[in-house]
Amino acid sequence: MKSIPVSTTINGDPVEFLCTPDEPLLDVLRNRLGLTGAKEGCGTGDCGACSVTVNGRLVCSCLVLGVEVEGAQIETIEGMAHGETLHPLQRHFIEKAALQCGVCTPGILVAAKSLLEKNASPTDEEVRYWLAGNLCRCTGYDKIIEAVQSAAAEMRGEV
Repeated sequence: MKSIPVSTTINGDPVEFLCTPDEPLLDVLRNRLGLTGAKEGCGTGDCGACSVTVNGRLVCSCLVLGVEVEGAQIETIEGMAHGETLHPLQRHFIEKAALQCGVCTPGILVAAKSLLEKNASPTDEEVRYWLAGNLCRCTGYDKIIEAVQSAAAEMRGEV
């Protein structure tokens, strides 16, 4: 199958790659670009482990074709921290023990960041609704909600 050149921006950096017309963005990120933070949990868009944002929209990268991101702005878990400085969400997930095995964590963090960019003061119900597409088999969800709310408070300057 013929490879197609794609130019895009990932985590603020211009990126060019070749991919086949049927290659999922998740495979491009992991196998062609070495961005292994997004995980394949289901391959059907049901678990959210592969969540990234494309032009500000939260998507499951297993359901988006690599060729579809031509000219797009993509944000992945690798773009959350600034050097050694963790994003408040990342720090609060660690502090609140809101992660265990780590398969779901990158997708949940990307989804939570997307939520807080749209709604800086979500209710617990809004956080649960927004993260409903992200499944966690290890921790349960209470610590995740608590970590998101703590990070949101810090980002609002309340802590």
